[in-house]
Amino acid sequence: MRIAVLALLWGSSFLWIKLALAGGLAPLHVTVVRCALGAAVLLVLARVARQRLPRGRRVWGHLVVAALFCNALPFLLFSIGEQTVDSGVAGVMNATTPLWSLGLGLLLGTERGLGPRRLAGLLLGFGGTLLIFAPWQQSGLASWGAVALLAAAVSYAVAFAYMARHLIGRGTPPLALSAAQLLMATGLTTLGLPASPHTESAPTLAGVLAVVVLGIFGTGLTFHLNSRLIADEGPTAAATVGYLLPVVSVALGAVVLGEEIGARVVGGMVVVLLGVGLTRTGRKGAGRGRSAVARPVSHLPSSERTADLSTPLSARTTSGVSSTSSQPTAVTPATCQGDSM
Repeated sequence: MRIAVLALLWGSSFLWIKLALAGGLAPLHVTVVRCALGAAVLLVLARVARQRLPRGRRVWGHLVVAALFCNALPFLLFSIGEQTVDSGVAGVMNATTPLWSLGLGLLLGTERGLGPRRLAGLLLGFGGTLLIFAPWQQSGLASWGAVALLAAAVSYAVAFAYMARHLIGRGTPPLALSAAQLLMATGLTTLGLPASPHTESAPTLAGVLAVVVLGIFGTGLTFHLNSRLIADEGPTAAATVGYLLPVVSVALGAVVLGEEIGARVVGGMVVVLLGVGLTRTGRKGAGRGRSAVARPVSHLPSSERTADLSTPLSARTTSGVSSTSSQPTAVTPATCQGDSM
């Protein structure tokens, strides 16, 4: 039941983005409010847990980069993308993040032991993405909005690699670290408000409610719920949630918004998820070094992405990395969820 609730909260993020945009909010406004409300929720949770925000300049410097690539930029890109692309498709594109992470790891030389299964998964995943957008067809989804969605997934991948190198095992409690990251993302996005185009009319009540739900539930509260899920049931449960997210986003888009689900899009989604699954098999060197903990579990973007990027590996029982597991499980911060997640 808990997995279903968490999958619904995370998977619905793309629906709330769509409703907020339809309610008269600009993409940057959605991003700022989302970051601010998510930060507020995490600050309260951190206060209750008696966790203090980091104080060192070095940590805050790294948080600027993490907030940019893990929150500010992808959150904005998803909002821009959903102006022209269905929310269900946006959820599927979010699920391609592990593929970009693997590709980035291969490019940087941090990924080794790419066996036949993982290679097949990588090729299948990108093939499924191509199938969804079908740029060779006039009715395909290829557009600037689609490019923005893919860029958001790539941004998550860059963030994961950076955070694994600079923010893991630094001693800052997870709730406080994530609260600080979203706080920084709020500041970064707020700086862009003067350049944001003004809307001709005020946002509707539905639009305001949508972005409030997105910020509180889809960005802040899901972090806490996912952390508890991992602590109580282990990282495998979190991985299960990740595979459910695109299914939830597609279903909600069809039921609530009346988005059409063509056979090509459904087939592409299945191929993408199959590819992601294959990239998670046949790994070598489990548990060795930081590269073993830097691989994303699944989509887990928004917001959203397992919680603990700060605890030492041996003590990471609430972070998506089991201290007794023989398989590496990614540390994918909840504050990176694409909605998100």
